[in-house]
Amino acid sequence: MCTAGKVIKCKAAVLFEVKQPLHIVEIEVAPPKAHEVRVKILASGICRSDDHVLNGTLKVKFPIIPGHEALGVVESIGEGVTYVKPGDKVIPLFLPQCGKCRACKNPQRNLCEKSDTFKGTGLMYDGTSRFSYKGKPVHHFANTSTFTEYTVVHEDAVAKVDPAAPPEKACLIGCGFSTGYGAATKTAKVTPGSSCAVFGLGGVGLPVVMGCKAAGASRIIGINRSKDKFPIAKELGATECVSPLDFKKPINEVLLEMTDGEGVDYSFEAIGRTDTMIAALASCNMNYGTSVMVGLPPSEAEMTLSPTLIFTGRTWKGSLFGDMRGKEDVPKLVSELMAKKFNLDPIITHVLPFDKINEGFELLRNGKCIRTVLKM
Repeated sequence: MCTAGKVIKCKAAVLFEVKQPLHIVEIEVAPPKAHEVRVKILASGICRSDDHVLNGTLKVKFPIIPGHEALGVVESIGEGVTYVKPGDKVIPLFLPQCGKCRACKNPQRNLCEKSDTFKGTGLMYDGTSRFSYKGKPVHHFANTSTFTEYTVVHEDAVAKVDPAAPPEKACLIGCGFSTGYGAATKTAKVTPGSSCAVFGLGGVGLPVVMGCKAAGASRIIGINRSKDKFPIAKELGATECVSPLDFKKPINEVLLEMTDGEGVDYSFEAIGRTDTMIAALASCNMNYGTSVMVGLPPSEAEMTLSPTLIFTGRTWKGSLFGDMRGKEDVPKLVSELMAKKFNLDPIITHVLPFDKINEGFELLRNGKCIRTVLKM
């Protein structure tokens, strides 16, 4: 039955209040308006940023459908859409690429002015929602909202990818893998023979390890409180791993000792904690080291640090989506996945049916998974 131009009723995971479980309910998804695309979601990863929505550290408007790391198929398109057609496989982009704003025209950055990730309006460009529940609007999340069988995104916020891409794997390129891998290869521009330290060995930190290895780093030190992820980190490229719990002194001092007082060339914080951001900065060489913030911090987080940490010569950078430009880089990464230039299997520890979504979040909170993928 053709659904183009019609309202679709489907299941979605809706968050009605902060610090509450997601409720799978039947919603209505309106047809796409001009320059919009309605997508049938095939698989969606559970990212720590989604948990920030659930626990209130990322401020949003309720009710809302979270989710931003997915792969799907175009069901229908609105007037004027030329980039994709029904049947195309796509990855929704939480960082759109409109191609018209100052950020999109600057090849060095990727924070498109159309992004709603930090504005938090929870609405489409025209100020309305395409979702409703019992006749009342439901908010979108980060231009994507992928914890639903069908979503609507703007044409700016979708990347067309290889039609043969496996949904359960390629969906990670929508956030976690691209964010970590790009932080090493595009933001830091890790050089061959260099030394790196990666704080946090989860769904973003492990791709950082992969990126450092791909860039030719000779020493990659993984830092994680739990040692459960050390074997996977070493499989993906870490040369050694340490736990801060094994030492009485600050971990940055431990890393300085491990590098004969020099510090590493590059450090990455893939957790989203301000204390580890400062520790990562202090761990890199005081003269020429580069430290990259990769983990998403809470909305109201602040930090205090000594200016000498930067004054002496260190570079401190932020990396959003690994500096990837969605429409350009996401299809390339999917092609590289298909060509087996990297392997995502070790990162995907759980694949669950959509109705087990709350169990997936418990796995994340308890540190029992790296990435859980939901099959829709």
